[in-house]
Amino acid sequence: MALVKNRGFFLFKSVLKYGHMTHTEAKERVAKLRQEIERHRYLYHVLDKQEISDAALDSLKHELYKLEQQFPKLITPDSPTQRVGGKALAEFKKIKHKSPMLSIEDVFSFEETADWLARIKKIVPQADFNFYAEIKMDGLAVSLIYKNLFLEIGSTRGDGVTGEDVTQNLKTIDAIPLKMRLPEKKEIEEFLTRFNKQGRFNKKKLQKFLNNPRELEVRGECFMSKKVFEDLNKEQVKAGLGSFANPRNAAAGSIRQLDSNITAKRRLDFFAYALLTDLGQATHEQAHELVKLFGLKVNPYNHLAADLPAVEKFHEKIMKEREKIPYWTDGVVVVVNDNDIFDKLGVVGKTPRAMIAYKFPAEQATTVVEKVDWQVGRTGALTPVATMWPVFVAGSTVTHATLHNLDEIRRLGLKIGDTVILEKAGDIIPKVVEVLPRLRTGKEKEIHPPTKCPICGSEVEKKESQSREGKSVAVFCTNKNCFAKKKENLIHFVSKKAFNIEGLGEKIVEQLINEGLITTAADIFSLKKGDLEPLERFAEKSAQNLVEAIANSKKITLARFLYALGILHVGEETAVDLANHFGSLEKIKKASLENLNTLPNVGEVMAQSIWQWFQSEKNLKLLEALQKNGVVIENYISRAAGKFKGISFVFTGEMDSFTRDEAKEKVRSEGGETPSSISTQTDFVVAGHDPGSKFTKAKKKGVKIINENDFLKMFK
Repeated sequence: MALVKNRGFFLFKSVLKYGHMTHTEAKERVAKLRQEIERHRYLYHVLDKQEISDAALDSLKHELYKLEQQFPKLITPDSPTQRVGGKALAEFKKIKHKSPMLSIEDVFSFEETADWLARIKKIVPQADFNFYAEIKMDGLAVSLIYKNLFLEIGSTRGDGVTGEDVTQNLKTIDAIPLKMRLPEKKEIEEFLTRFNKQGRFNKKKLQKFLNNPRELEVRGECFMSKKVFEDLNKEQVKAGLGSFANPRNAAAGSIRQLDSNITAKRRLDFFAYALLTDLGQATHEQAHELVKLFGLKVNPYNHLAADLPAVEKFHEKIMKEREKIPYWTDGVVVVVNDNDIFDKLGVVGKTPRAMIAYKFPAEQATTVVEKVDWQVGRTGALTPVATMWPVFVAGSTVTHATLHNLDEIRRLGLKIGDTVILEKAGDIIPKVVEVLPRLRTGKEKEIHPPTKCPICGSEVEKKESQSREGKSVAVFCTNKNCFAKKKENLIHFVSKKAFNIEGLGEKIVEQLINEGLITTAADIFSLKKGDLEPLERFAEKSAQNLVEAIANSKKITLARFLYALGILHVGEETAVDLANHFGSLEKIKKASLENLNTLPNVGEVMAQSIWQWFQSEKNLKLLEALQKNGVVIENYISRAAGKFKGISFVFTGEMDSFTRDEAKEKVRSEGGETPSSISTQTDFVVAGHDPGSKFTKAKKKGVKIINENDFLKMFK
């Protein structure tokens, strides 16, 4: 054979032309190549060994590809060459799981793990507990079903009962074998010898499967390594596309591509964590080892823990090492190792009692504040925003954080040039929580509010601002026609919690203002397809879609309508209170200042702001124009008699069954309150995945913390 240099590595160029091979010779060579390539895949992905270089392995794959092109009848679905993407799909098919893909209860401290153990001990008091602990991956859960050793179906978790068929995309992931390997006799003997002491392993079931491997289901996590994630975002930025917020979003977005060619380019990885098929395994540990024998990767960061202190030790170890681990993790999954005990403990809601996710605390990092800019909001308030040295925290790089208002700057004692502690957990907005004054050099500068609006150049004034959390001092632009105020008002009007007009984002709103198509919110509802088609970013289809989205948004609840108006100091909660108390827009318009002052959670400043808004001729004309253009406001039916009357809930973290906005709606529908911050008056904090600083505050204030399952039970 001759060596040919190609792109920095060597490829083998066979002297023998494939055209001179007989079909039988080619068939034998193809079989050998596949066997060798699969062996190296297994060594690399499962055993973490590498016998040959990547370039050499690429050479083998290249030869196999050439042979299959010459002899297309030799191509089989399990060939390594078939890991490329296929034809783009119009949509994903739905797949009903044979058994539900359940979620895991989150805990955030050793005390909570002890509470969990105490609860499950009551159900099986005679049980001898030990635990299998492994890293909790931050990716996308999938189910793999192999039939007669071949990968038949791959699906996402979906709602736990029904997922999406992403088989074509999963086949592009090198760590997922297209064909399972059957363990060698020696490997089976070593496995049985190792676990013989544990007893109860059913050898007959395993042997029956080996004789006839009809079907096997494995579940695991698709994820993206930190390095691949960084490279992907560089490519996204270079191509003028938006970057992904974190590796989890990138992995989920890659798996759910209708075009599997895109998935193939994303270099995803996979770890198996559960074997659903009964092959005689008596423990979770045995299941992991069996999965490895069949050629699937499992997480190397795992530990068999005799008791909870051993779990805690492993948790602390992983937390210290997490920066060195090549992929993103947000905790440790702890599973009751004995399968019989696991089954006896059963399921509550969508959660198995026998396992928990012991999460890491909210991440913090230190950085330096370089400058403070002031942004103009919809009410004309100027909000200080800190620009900081880039810092990686909770899965993404952060360079900016809002400082809210002057009072917050004073509370922190913040100066430009200060070293600060930045906190970010999950999807929570980055927040400066503390200044480190001991690191000051003497060159730091005081932060002063601007004397002119940074957008229109008008004079600014300091005014007392009020929210449900209390009063504060803010700086406002005095120009009623400030472009920034107009733009932000309209962006707020169409936002998700207001009119929720799909496809009408910030850039489109700005474009429509610049084109003179909209000046007030009412103008949105008079837009025609012909107005939009000539514009950049629009074509016939996109123009039609936006017009339809606007039409679909015309019917709106009173609470959402009030929130959309952007009345100074009136947030989502106050809008709900007003709708609940008055029931109709007409009654609110006629409400006296005295009447507004008597409402709970509405102080003098807020009452004055609401009353003044409805006294304005300009605003009344806007209301008239909105209704004339087809907006229908649904009168509010009082729900004061609901089961949550007088009870308040604060939500933190990500929920499995619903968004936080949906959770708030559920509470309000039963007369409850959903303030945005925690106080001693808060009744419950509902903690989902990756809770933020609210979780810590709740613990400090002694507020009762419940999980998603506990919250759902309250509706039964």
